Amino acid sequence: HGAAPGRLLTLPLPGRAQPVRVRGVWRDYARQFGSIAIERADYLALTGDARVNELALWLAPGAEVAQVQAALRARLPTPDMLDFAATAELRATSLRIFDRSFAVTTYLQAVAIAVGLVGVAASLSAQVLARRKEFGLLAHLGLTRRQVTALVTGEAAAWLAAGCTIGLALGLAVSAVLVHVVNPQSFHWTMELVLPGGRLAALAAAVLAAGVATAALSARRAASRAAVLSVKEDW
Repeated sequence: HGAAPGRLLTLPLPGRAQPVRVRGVWRDYARQFGSIAIERADYLALTGDARVNELALWLAPGAEVAQVQAALRARLPTPDMLDFAATAELRATSLRIFDRSFAVTTYLQAVAIAVGLVGVAASLSAQVLARRKEFGLLAHLGLTRRQVTALVTGEAAAWLAAGCTIGLALGLAVSAVLVHVVNPQSFHWTMELVLPGGRLAALAAAVLAAGVATAALSARRAASRAAVLSVKEDW
C-alpha cells in the first residue's frame, strides 16, 4: 500500500473517507494482510464503535507472561473468553509455516547441488580425456607429467571460478526478484534479504574443490605414457 512514515493514507471509514498520516511502520506477525493502529479515542470519535475484540499488552520489566495471563483469566466470568499469544510465539509460528511451505525447495536445492557437482566432474573429465593427443604432444615437447597436470588443473580452476562468480551473481539477482517482487505480490508480506555468506562460500569452495580434483585426476591419467602413444594416431 506504499505506507511509510510521513505519508498520507485514506481510511475507508463507514460513511466517509478519513485521511491520516502514517507515524510509523512495524512488522506484524499476526496478520498476513496487515493492519492499521490508531488511538482508541480517535477511533471512537470517528466511528462511534466501542466494541473491543483484540487487546495488545506490553508487560512491565520482570513480569511473567504466565502470571499475567492467569491474573486476567481470573477476572473473567469464563476463563476461555480470551486467547493469548505472545509476540515470540506468533513469530515462531509464522516462520514455521513459512519453512514448511518451502520444505520441498530445500530438497530440490540439495538435488540440484548434487547434480551440479556430478555434472561439473563429468564435464571436466570428458574434456580432459578428449585432449589426450594434446597432452601427448606437450609431452613430446618436453613437458613433464606434473607440469601437464598443473596446467590442466589451473585451467579448470579458472573456469570454475568464473562459473561460481556468474552463478552467484545470477542467483542473487533471482533472489532479489523473489523477495522484493514475487513475494509481496503472491503472499502479501515482505521480508528482508539476508545473504548466508558462510553457506555460499562453502558451496563455492565445494564446487571448486570437486572440479579441480576431478580435473587433476583426469589429467594425471591422460598425461600418462598412453597419451604419448596416442599421438601416433595422427602419423
